[in-house]
Amino acid sequence: MPKQARRAPWPAVPNPDPPHAMTPAPTVRPDPRVRDWIRRELGADPPRAPSLIVTVWGDAIAPHGGAAMLPGLIALLAPFGINERLVRTSVFRLARDRWVAAAPVGRRSLYRLTPVGARSIEHAHRRIYAPPVAIWDEGWELVLAAEATARERRKLGLALGWEGFGVLAPGVHGRPAHAASVLPRLLASLDLADRVVVARARDDDTLGGRTLASVVPQAWDLAGVAAAYRRFLLRFGGVIQRFREPPERFPHPEQAFVVRTLLIHAFRRVLLRDPQLPAPLLPLDWPGAAAYALARDFYRLTVRASERHLAAVLADASGTLPPALPWFPERFGGLPD
Repeated sequence: MPKQARRAPWPAVPNPDPPHAMTPAPTVRPDPRVRDWIRRELGADPPRAPSLIVTVWGDAIAPHGGAAMLPGLIALLAPFGINERLVRTSVFRLARDRWVAAAPVGRRSLYRLTPVGARSIEHAHRRIYAPPVAIWDEGWELVLAAEATARERRKLGLALGWEGFGVLAPGVHGRPAHAASVLPRLLASLDLADRVVVARARDDDTLGGRTLASVVPQAWDLAGVAAAYRRFLLRFGGVIQRFREPPERFPHPEQAFVVRTLLIHAFRRVLLRDPQLPAPLLPLDWPGAAAYALARDFYRLTVRASERHLAAVLADASGTLPPALPWFPERFGGLPD
């Protein structure tokens, strides 16, 4: 997510028509089948309030400046069965963790992403909305943590795991090399640059022994990730048909927002476990590409109507919503005009 210009509290911002949100649309009634699907999904797997708030903030609020009044957030979360007390408690915890910060606006408080929260959103933005890596030069990044303490190795392992590194051997972490490495920033943030060894490597099967590619099944739980992707496809693959109607039919704004949010919330949960390995290292029946295509198509079908709901709810509860930032239409390779 590109860096944002500093904004005034958003209730004072004028309201030019934001893209994908404010074009006129006919009044539509809720779709009974979508309503029943939402009810079943929320009953079978109710989202936890703190996690869902992070999803809503990253997916819907961040593109409009990253700030929200508490009444607006409470109204946005109500269709998910999350009450005011849970929203307030979750936001206060995010503020305690320095993920958001409150600023007074009259008698109310505006909650805005902090640098910590913005970095987390930016990281998620790259993983969720960018297409899978298509080209790999067969290089690897390796991290050897033999000189770090046990506590440092645990912290390092968690941070590396979040970035898609697997444990190739005791004390050895690795992942297929990317064009831009995260290691300089990551090791500096952990203050471990002088206690680990990093290297780039390539497999050479003429040397004897096993290759790095051969330990992929042991280094990552690909079977578990594949199963999670298949559950995602099964869960959302049916209801998407209700949004694939002729162009003159518009989805109900609140239903579009709820389904879009549940979609990204579920997709994000799978992606957190997915090391996003290049295709040559994955099983032939890997379902990740199909899951990404479903998320992309579903997002494009719901984005216009869901943005209308977002603007209406936040304007009613908290003031005027700023227009979407320029990088928002680039999600999933480009959103409809």
